[in-house]
Amino acid sequence: MQIITPVGLGGARWIAITVCAVIATTVFAASEQTLSAPAQIRSVLQAQQAAWNRGDIDGFMNGYARSASTVFISEDTIRRGWQTVRDRYRKKYSSRAKMGTLMFSDLEITVLSSNWAVASGRWKLKRADDQPHGRFTLILKGLPEGWRIVHDHTSAATK
Repeated sequence: MQIITPVGLGGARWIAITVCAVIATTVFAASEQTLSAPAQIRSVLQAQQAAWNRGDIDGFMNGYARSASTVFISEDTIRRGWQTVRDRYRKKYSSRAKMGTLMFSDLEITVLSSNWAVASGRWKLKRADDQPHGRFTLILKGLPEGWRIVHDHTSAATK
């Protein structure tokens, strides 16, 4: 088999140009992935909000990494493990009335690397008798199944 190089270019020069083109394409593709990470993370949080608002805690939990190392901090308590976090949500929000309608706002996303990001924002529940609200900070990891929350620190406002 014979490799034919473009007319007028030496073999080494042709290889160098090809390698540069491949590197440029790879760098461009990587930067597009980084740029799309905030949109992907927003999508995860929007899916969580939608699942919550239809009463689907399991759908809401799809935003979290299914791992024993997933961390959820609230109410002066640290909970570890996806299942533990799920059990907490199921117990605390055992009815649609307790769940209310969830809204996320003021979302800020900082991409730290190709696989790590931090998101912060506000949460608010609208329920018949009250409207609890507060802030959250999330650490997300890019996993094969997409961006997932691996650490959630949520606080409730006192006023």
